[in-house]
Amino acid sequence: MSEADFTISDHGTIILLKPHTSKALAWVEENIGRENGYQPYWPTVLCEPRYAQDILDGIRQDGLEVGSVRRN
Repeated sequence: MSEADFTISDHGTIILLKPHTSKALAWVEENIGRENGYQPYWPTVLCEPRYAQDILDGIRQDGLEVGSVRRN
């Protein structure tokens, strides 16, 4: 099994989406961008939970894989 292009971690009021491959990094540059809202962890994308599903749908529609990180 290959590494996912992204991992997503849910922190309740924020979602972090971390790119792991060059394709994933290119995807966030093209579709989100560093200047889109508050992005203090760039290239890890910070977003509100209400936007996460649309972002994940776009990633998957473009053929990239997303894994999740479990919170303890």
